[in-house]
Amino acid sequence: MKVGILVGREVTFPEAIINSLNEAGKGKVEAELVTVGGVRLDEPKKYDVIIDRISHEVPYYRATLKRFALEGTHIINNPFWWSADDKFFNFALASKLGVAIPKTVLLPQHSYIEDINSDSLRNLEFPVDWEGIVEYTGLPAFLKPFDGGGWKNVSKIESLEQLLYEYNQTGELCMTLQEGIDFDQFVRCYCVGQKNVLIMPYDPTKPYLSGEQYVPNPDYLEPKLKKRVEKDVRTICKALGYDLNTVEFAIKDGVPYAIDFMNPAPDAELASVGEYNHRWIVDALTNFIINELPKRKTKPSYRWDAMLNPRPAAPKKTRARKTTAKKTATPKKSRAKKAPSE
Repeated sequence: MKVGILVGREVTFPEAIINSLNEAGKGKVEAELVTVGGVRLDEPKKYDVIIDRISHEVPYYRATLKRFALEGTHIINNPFWWSADDKFFNFALASKLGVAIPKTVLLPQHSYIEDINSDSLRNLEFPVDWEGIVEYTGLPAFLKPFDGGGWKNVSKIESLEQLLYEYNQTGELCMTLQEGIDFDQFVRCYCVGQKNVLIMPYDPTKPYLSGEQYVPNPDYLEPKLKKRVEKDVRTICKALGYDLNTVEFAIKDGVPYAIDFMNPAPDAELASVGEYNHRWIVDALTNFIINELPKRKTKPSYRWDAMLNPRPAAPKKTRARKTTAKKTATPKKSRAKKAPSE
């Protein structure tokens, strides 16, 4: 099995997963950094598995991964579904699946590309009912992109005036406004293979790389709440088809509200997540690729796959002639008439 890792500025995670796969594979697995240049239409298959850590920011990489999927490479995570995904849809989907989601509103963009004018937006309500939106979500709330990550372009909104000011700075970004949960506890959860879950106590108020965001504590959640969080994580990742993801919950009054779960290239750097969590994700992903992925009965389903690999036509069944043996008529037994009683 040949495994490739497509990375950005990460250092410790790519090195760790490559070493782990090569050591655990015992000569049957070869893991390395992916190298690509001009990708041809007839590009042969190079990898059995590719771990994608950067294509969400580099369109060339995303197109390359789709091409490799055409040759049967398993991409972690599926580049077709990931491309079609957005956080607002995910919120709506998870809500229908029974996961607690804060009240969320999708907002029209503030600005548009040059060719879009008022005639292009005749279906758009104007003016937007900002008072009604704020009344629905309540305050404080969070203004954030409907498709983004890394806490980029996220603002905590305390008033209608602040909402309008921050919204006016968003340009062509499509934003959501989401109810702020005044949480009692907060967790970030790794999920590998849609079933292996690690619940990590997490403090989003601490600075990135401060070493204070993650504090390992296996007893952080009481057993019943822990069980529900694990169930919700698996439900979300199975529905989205992500083999590698993180799901964040803001927990208030015993209810885990899923506030972010479109993270198919989750942070796994040693300096960020800490030794324990870093080791867990490296080991879990190694085990998934070497031991669990090959046993999967179902592979990623693409509409075009059925056209490239049509099922062989079922052989026509020849009707066997029904031979009916001639039944020999047996005479009916005649009943002897009872003599009338005297």
